[in-house]
Amino acid sequence: MGPATFDIVLGEPMKSRIAMLAAALLFAGSAWAFHCPAEMKKIDDALAKNPQLSAAQMDEVKKYRAEGEALHKAGKHQESLDALAKAEKILGIPTS
Repeated sequence: MGPATFDIVLGEPMKSRIAMLAAALLFAGSAWAFHCPAEMKKIDDALAKNPQLSAAQMDEVKKYRAEGEALHKAGKHQESLDALAKAEKILGIPTS
């Protein structure tokens, strides 16, 4: 199949759909990236209020918070949110 045949098979409507899907995926990734800092802020705000946690719980919260930030910086946003959710659970913060 040459380029002319490709155009006939897909047609203009299909090319538009592919372009829109690619754009949507690009923006969806950006949305996750901006969600991580909001979750980190929730944890930081809760920690600033000196929550009643055991030393072990505090260590876990700090570990998950640091892990979430590192994963965010590495571009692994779902994994970052998963780690941050663990810290939020310990702190009693409702996860979104």
